Amino acid sequence: MCDDIERVLLSEEEIAAKVKELGAQITRDYQGKNLMMVSVLKGSVVFMADLMRAIDLPCRIDFMCVSSYGSGSSSSGVVKIIKDLDIDLHNVDLLIVEDILDSGKTLHYITKLLAERGTASIRIATLLDKPERRVVPLSPDYCCFSVPDEFVVGYGLDYDEQYRNLPYIGVLKRSVYEK
Repeated sequence: MCDDIERVLLSEEEIAAKVKELGAQITRDYQGKNLMMVSVLKGSVVFMADLMRAIDLPCRIDFMCVSSYGSGSSSSGVVKIIKDLDIDLHNVDLLIVEDILDSGKTLHYITKLLAERGTASIRIATLLDKPERRVVPLSPDYCCFSVPDEFVVGYGLDYDEQYRNLPYIGVLKRSVYEK
């Protein structure tokens, strides 16, 4: 598996430090609020687990599973909801937790959908941001790292359901995904 990685972009230690810093910021920002964190599965589950432990506030969590990639390396633009939320969102301060903000199409769709359910507020926390790939007007409220336009895997991010368990973020060799 590691042979498929061109180089490590972000180490396990760099990620841990930034997630802790982001958790402290969210703790300050959500004092007195009705925080619910929503993990967009599957990629954000590792980030969500670490981030919620770094937040020193009561919060609820839920999970949403959407698909817009299939087994390819770029978004199809068609968002399919595979698992919707189980919790009522009325008057909830929602924090959508995502692994990577790329084109923004999927997150834009999810944000609009959830806003229609009576939330008090919606913000976005993303582990990685690729602003140069954005095709919709969307920016994260919280971001750990801005990354270049390269295919990255690890720490929950995958290619064809592989590499999620790497403890770091690595750049995948082109030869792997351009077969």
